[in-house]
Amino acid sequence: MDIGVVLQCTPPASRVIELARLAETYGFSHVWTFDSHLLWQEPYVIYSQILAATRKVVVGPMVTNPATRDWTVTASTFATLNEMFGNRTVCGIGRGDSAVRTLGGKPATLATLRQAIEVIRELGNGRSARVDDTVVRLPWASGSRLEVWAAGYGPRALELTGAVADGFILQLADPDIAAWTIARVRAAAERAGRDPATVRICVAAPAYVTDGTDAALAHARQQCRWFGGMVGNHVAEMVARYGTAGEIPAALTDYVEGRRGYDYNLHGRADNVHAEFVPDAIVDRFCLLGTPDEHLSRLRELEGLGVHQFAVYLQHDAKNATLAAYGESVLPSLASLVTATRSNEGSD
Repeated sequence: MDIGVVLQCTPPASRVIELARLAETYGFSHVWTFDSHLLWQEPYVIYSQILAATRKVVVGPMVTNPATRDWTVTASTFATLNEMFGNRTVCGIGRGDSAVRTLGGKPATLATLRQAIEVIRELGNGRSARVDDTVVRLPWASGSRLEVWAAGYGPRALELTGAVADGFILQLADPDIAAWTIARVRAAAERAGRDPATVRICVAAPAYVTDGTDAALAHARQQCRWFGGMVGNHVAEMVARYGTAGEIPAALTDYVEGRRGYDYNLHGRADNVHAEFVPDAIVDRFCLLGTPDEHLSRLRELEGLGVHQFAVYLQHDAKNATLAAYGESVLPSLASLVTATRSNEGSD
């Protein structure tokens, strides 16, 4: 299983770049960022500096959207980064949340999202794409390689993901919900004539490593409670569309009954007062909290469900400590043991 990290582009940009560099040093495979241009700094500018300061990590948004950026510009940006730094980008995309809502807009439709995925992927891989009535191509991008991963929770979003996306991003780490969503994505891929095993699965959630005490766990919960509020934005919209009596797991929908509003000025922040409706049980299920061994237990459970990557949301007061704990205690335990020599005893 790969381990990635998700950063906010909070000033100063030099701090974001340093955290990315440190993540690579500890063995993280991907560096993702939020893409919300009013709330934080421009991620694509920062990607160029992250790529210049590192050797191997893959960078990309978790997630961009089809509404606030022209699709051809997005594809051109990725292809340019790939030409400069050697195909080290990935495009995470969804319908849009904070980036569009802070402008008074609404998330894109799933039909628009499907079109955007196809245009960005074709152009980002040096191929032709149809934009309205015009067929276009980036003539200089023949060597670019770009995967497009879709984020979503609802049945129709999961259907779209399995049908057309290269990967699936689930922004919570509850194993039961992960199992339900992954099964839906894989079934959709099969119906579309695709090999379900080719769709990469990424689970993303805050991770906070503690010393195992009750006091440390209580502090970790408060630092990560914001995440349930963020997920609640998407879940509330899904409940409005599908209701609560259908096939969507109650584990995903029940907790938003206490949601009373949301201030995007506090989006993705540990001090978000509009996340107080999120109970401890949801924080524990949606996030990874506890000792390194407890993190490993959850990660192995997710890996058993077919998850290829876990991406750590690093929006709390222990950024460096979390990177260090994962680099020193978690990633080495996930890696396959390879020995330099082996005994010849018992051999012919």
